[in-house]
Parts: sequence; structure tokens; C-alpha cells
Amino acid sequence: MGLKDTASLALIPAAYKTSKIYSAIPTDGDGDFTFTRSGNATRINKAGLVETMGTNIGRLNYDLTNGTPASCPSLLLEPQRTNNILQSNDPSGANWTDPLSRWTLLTDTTTAPDGGTVRIIELTESGGSLIRLTGFSIAAATYTVSFYIKDIDGNLTGGNVDIGDEGSGAPSPAFGDVGSDWVRATRTITTTGTKTHIDLQPTFSGSTNKVAIWGVQLEAGSYATSLIPTSGSAVTRTVDFCFINSGLQNVLNTSEGTLFVDVEVPRVSTSGSYERIALTDQTSATDRILIDNFGGNWRALTLSSAGTEAVTVRSTQANTRIKIAFAYSSSQIRVSYDGNDATTTSISYTPSTTLESFKFSNKDGGNKWQGKIYQAIYFDTALTNAELKQLTS
Repeated sequence: MGLKDTASLALIPAAYKTSKIYSAIPTDGDGDFTFTRSGNATRINKAGLVETMGTNIGRLNYDLTNGTPASCPSLLLEPQRTNNILQSNDPSGANWTDPLSRWTLLTDTTTAPDGGTVRIIELTESGGSLIRLTGFSIAAATYTVSFYIKDIDGNLTGGNVDIGDEGSGAPSPAFGDVGSDWVRATRTITTTGTKTHIDLQPTFSGSTNKVAIWGVQLEAGSYATSLIPTSGSAVTRTVDFCFINSGLQNVLNTSEGTLFVDVEVPRVSTSGSYERIALTDQTSATDRILIDNFGGNWRALTLSSAGTEAVTVRSTQANTRIKIAFAYSSSQIRVSYDGNDATTTSISYTPSTTLESFKFSNKDGGNKWQGKIYQAIYFDTALTNAELKQLTS
């Protein structure tokens, strides 16, 4: 029997239906989470394909490594974003233009990342060709361009991505590193003034210069989110939210307990824009148990009538998985992460109400989680230091 078998609540993403993400423990449904999103969104399914999920259906996402999907999924929670590209998946669309007359859309096709087909582009110049996408108008801000690209002939050596006349830099991964499989490349650029097009500028080493491009996205923000498909107009994906509003009075222990999370975030949050995981009494300004990505650090906190007690776990690293186990009691916080020895901090924690809610947000639904949830487990006792270390290893 392992530690997970003694948990009071365990969210291990595996099962879902409309408006529900099921917890493994308890089995009577008390630990099942409500999930909301008022529209479609995409994920990578267990076959490794981009798949559209409907309204209020959670996304169990299978990350790809060298084209191979992960064996276990994570629950993907993302903020609202808009894809400003009008025809994301169709290079025959009117908004895919050739300002230098240096590329041709062939009738030949290749299998697209969603399992369909996409036509291949042949470029007539080894350098200096522009695949330009138009039809939008965006104000000055920070934007991220992302797209799937496949090198058909093996001659792709590099290239740049611009928003309007700004950028002039290689995406990540660089064009020349994409290989013969589909790779999603991204480039983040802070613009000045209004922009009305993006340019993809591949360069080649051979006499035949063919690529396939699919899933082009232009969104405001400092990182790329999952593909928002478009077919003639900009599309907005609304925010994901996962929570249990109330009813956990018999599951959560207000006096002592342990919260374990196995998570990943796509950004380093600031003190003005951050995300939280919270055990709360929704009616109280205090009485909360929190883990958050705040001001450049992972933190563990207790809030009660005795005040706020916070422990910095370590600095936040974008797109890096972390396991945090956080034990609390009336007199101390003990924290372990990624198999490190637990640290102990003396505190005063004196709650006056009863914890009843578990949210991937703050108690009022603000500061919603942005990132991946691999596991979230709660124990109604404060685990030992050895158990905390074991849990995060």
C-alpha cells in the first residue's frame, strides 16, 4: 500500500465527461470536480493527434516527445485567448499570400497534425521567400506566433518569423531543426504600432524546397497556448476552470493536512498576474490553504485569523514540471519538492471556519490556474517529513 492509497482526495486525470473531471478518491463522488469552458478547445489525444473538445469538456492532454504521446495525460487549463489568423489550417485560403511571387501551393498533400490532410508548399527561392498571412489588425502589444511545420525534402536550414516589419528572428525550435516530422514552432514578439500581417520566412539548402505548414496562430500573450482553429474569421477560446465549490467539509481537515500537487506552468507569474490552487471556506477572507505561482516563486501559504504565513518553495521555471507536498498544522508548515528534504517553518495557524472547497483558482474564482495538472492529492493529516519527500520523488 502506498501513500496514494491513504489519500482523502486524489485527482489523477484519467476520466471525464461534460462538466465533470472525476477524482480517483473518494469513490462516492464527493471529490469529483466541476469543469467549465463555454466553447470548444483542442488537445493532443492519446493517439498524438490534435483533437477538438466540446463545450465544458475537460482536456486530458497527452504531451508529445519526439512525436510520441505521453503514457499518462495532464489536465490542461488555459486562459482566454484569441487566434487572429483567419484561416489557420488552410494554405489555399485568401489570407495566405505571396508578396514576392516565390511560392506555389501544390496539389500534393501530407497528413496534418489532426489526422486530415494539408497541401504542400513549394518555394522557388532558397532564401528570401515570404509566406504572408493577412486579414487582421492588431494594436501594439506582446504577441506569440505559433504554427506546425514539416520539412518535406530535408532541405530546410533556417528562417525567421516577423509580425509586420518587427521580429526578424528565428522561432523555437528553429526552422532548420524541425526534421521530417511535424513540429510546433513558436516566436514571441513585442510590437509597436498597428500590424496587419505576419511573415514566415524559411530558407533552404537544396534545389527542391518544400514544406507543409498548418495550425498558424497569432495570439496576444508571452507564450503559445493550444491551437485555436479558424476557418474564415478570428476565434476566441474561453477560459478553463476546474473546481469543487462546496461539500468537502467531511473530506478536508481544517486543523491539519497535506496538499500535494504535480504541476507545470507556461510562464513565470508576477505579483499582479498569478495563479493559485486553494482549499478554502468561501465565505471567509481568511481560512485558506494555498499553493501558488506568484512573483517569480512557487509558494505555500496558510491564511487564518492569525494572519498570512508564506513559505517560498523555489523560483518558478516556465514549462518545467514540479512536485510540491505541503503539510500544515496549527504550529508549522513543512514543504518538500521534487524529492528534496522537507523544510519546516514555525507559524501560527488558527482557522475560525471550516474548509469546504477545492479550486484551481483563488477562493472567489480569480487567479485561475494556467498550466497542466498531472496530479492533485489531499491527505487529512500532516504527513511526516519522510512521507513528504517520498511523495515528491
